[in-house]
Amino acid sequence: MGEDTFEPKIIGFCCNWCSYAGADLAGISRIQYPPNLRMIRVMCSGSIDPVYILDAFKRGADGVFIGGCHPGDCHYQSGNYKTRRKISLVKILLSQLGVVPERVRLEWVSAAEGQRFAQVVTDFTNEIKELGPIQINENGAAQG
Repeated sequence: MGEDTFEPKIIGFCCNWCSYAGADLAGISRIQYPPNLRMIRVMCSGSIDPVYILDAFKRGADGVFIGGCHPGDCHYQSGNYKTRRKISLVKILLSQLGVVPERVRLEWVSAAEGQRFAQVVTDFTNEIKELGPIQINENGAAQG
């Protein structure tokens, strides 16, 4: 598969109250963004277990997007602060496992930021295209 034909598979975990609503606003506003993101709605970005991210890579995702409420605006008070700490640790772990940490992206997107949601997804998709497909070795571990 040539690099120009590579279309990344991106899993997105999006907070119900903000980033998922921002994606919905982008949709109803007919704002275009790449169709590479497969979104999973979660009640809070703080509920995302790091194992979900690792499992997404193991199952062939080329990138993982996490969208949450802006700091200070979490509907569950501190969920997004917990998310920020978890993602920092996940990136360190991925790096030690041979996966480029830039394959995980955390963004704060409010319900009123449909245009921003579309831009963030577009930028992340382009970054993953530049990195190329993730490689899974014979032990089921992701690399690249």
